[in-house]
Amino acid sequence: MTDFDDDPLGPLDPDFAQRFVRDDRRPPCQLYLISPLDVAGDFPDRLKRALDAGPVAAFQFRVKGVDQHKAAALADPLRRICADTDVAFIVNDSISLAKRLGADGVHLGQDDGDPREARAALGPQAQIGVTCHDSRHLAMEAGEAGADYVAFGSFYPTTTKDVRHRPEPVILSWWSALFEVPCVAIGGITPDNAAPLVAAGADFLAVSGAVWNGDEAAAVRAFAAILHNA
Repeated sequence: MTDFDDDPLGPLDPDFAQRFVRDDRRPPCQLYLISPLDVAGDFPDRLKRALDAGPVAAFQFRVKGVDQHKAAALADPLRRICADTDVAFIVNDSISLAKRLGADGVHLGQDDGDPREARAALGPQAQIGVTCHDSRHLAMEAGEAGADYVAFGSFYPTTTKDVRHRPEPVILSWWSALFEVPCVAIGGITPDNAAPLVAAGADFLAVSGAVWNGDEAAAVRAFAAILHNA
């Protein structure tokens, strides 16, 4: 059930989803990979296999509990793999690490800094995303602050992170109908449950466990088939 207690805009009209029609001028929905927390060992090879298996728009480097020096050492080969395959390399949480790596952008949680701060540090070409949970109000604030995309979720149960916010897909429809800034759907997304989010208006599907918990190449191919047929 969706929790809009923190959203001053209140609940959405449930009939909005039935009336929603995706604007053909928006690019088709694309895949956005998020790393597992452990990117050591053979993970660079796994990333190569995933990126070779089908279209991927972006890869987010997300590790926890390591200092910036170690994080940079882990990230650098992954950044180079993304550069070689024309995939945007996005750093989770840390504006300073994104700047240090020369990343293509940064993804900010609600406590990770302001998009304006990230823009000043990373420059006009950086891709800046903001986690907005289930809140249209937070998403509008992020858009006004210059975010390049807003992320809603978690749409489905996930073990990747603790879940406190569970929006309904209609929030993607509402956002896509009113704003040009792309929206990302995140949280427990698999090839089996992705189609309703695409139909609801997601511009990107952010996925992690569905890819890295098994055969990454097969998973990317399965997502590619869903997105191609959407």
